Amino acid sequence: MTDLGKQRTTAVLLAAGAGTRLGLGPKALLRFQGRTLVEVLADVLLAGGCREVVTVLGAEAATVRAATDLSRHRVIDNPGWASGMGSSFRVGVAAAAPEDHVLIALVDQPGLTTETVARLLAAHRPGRVTAAARRGTDGKLQRGHPLLLDSSLRAEATETATGDAGARYFLQSHAELIDLIDCSDLSSGEDLDSPGQLHLLD
Repeated sequence: MTDLGKQRTTAVLLAAGAGTRLGLGPKALLRFQGRTLVEVLADVLLAGGCREVVTVLGAEAATVRAATDLSRHRVIDNPGWASGMGSSFRVGVAAAAPEDHVLIALVDQPGLTTETVARLLAAHRPGRVTAAARRGTDGKLQRGHPLLLDSSLRAEATETATGDAGARYFLQSHAELIDLIDCSDLSSGEDLDSPGQLHLLD
């Protein structure tokens, strides 16, 4: 991707969940590298080459705002966050500049690196979806996050976002548009979903 292309990508950081499975409150507020997880990841997305970061809050949004410094980023609240990730996906994508590609990232992936973001931006092709992937035990690439949606695909992907599904249904219907980018060398891509995974924050 050209420098112009990089400038046309907005990151949407989905950080609205209550973290009920983890049982420690919103994941956005978990401590990571001396700060909150949402602060670290928002800065990683910006440093990786995204033009802007839109952070979507929901559960305990006022508490998260008060406990974090996200002044370098746009922060929006999703009042319908409890209905699932789909609503936060729609709100976040809608907040991005209409002409921008959108890179979707999840706040429960502390392994996200600037190198991963830069690799996706560099690999993106017009009209395509560019997804970070990791090699499974069978050696095959498995799609994960972040996920870069071409600007031309935003509307259709948003239409299918519902419940706990962000881009899932869109991706299932358009597998031929997805470019998997191997990021196995950068992180495991593991989600932070259970107490047994808190080691990811070490």
